Amino acid sequence: MARDTRERMIEATVNALRHRGVAGMSFTDVLRESGAARGAIYHHFPGGKAELVAEAAECNGRAVRERLAALPADSPTGVLDAFVELVRPVVAESAHGSGCAVAAVTVGTGTDGDDARLRRIAAGAFEAWTDQLAERFTATGLAAADAADLAGTLITLLQGAHVLCRAAGELEPFEQAARTARALVAHRYPG
Repeated sequence: MARDTRERMIEATVNALRHRGVAGMSFTDVLRESGAARGAIYHHFPGGKAELVAEAAECNGRAVRERLAALPADSPTGVLDAFVELVRPVVAESAHGSGCAVAAVTVGTGTDGDDARLRRIAAGAFEAWTDQLAERFTATGLAAADAADLAGTLITLLQGAHVLCRAAGELEPFEQAARTARALVAHRYPG
């Protein structure tokens, strides 16, 4: 049961990060959403908020990487289309005030040591996502350098789409970027 409580707290923290960022996230929100008792915070996360946020970002980063690993690798446009379909619902939530939990930890918390650690966690997650997506493109026959460039571009597209869709309150910035990315990939890597 203790593991379930810990997992629920991490899940609630991911949700809080997506909606309020590190600065706006509170233990009260996490406890309410997870159903955990107040004593569970320091029992499961003796390092307090910094530890909880770090673990939530790492967990969310791993979950996204695993989903990217499951993308089909039949063709470059097939990988791109699968990626777009995978991330579209998440980006759609951005149009209604959500965002990326991993990106949220890149915004300063006010504690230099915590900020540096959280930025390293985010950088590691983004690198893992890029590497995993590049592997899917490489499996289609793309050269490693092309696959890495394309994967990096798509992760950048995803993060930019979160921000633009949240600001616009609609999904169209993502749809426009996805259409353009597909046209470019289809042109550069026909087949």
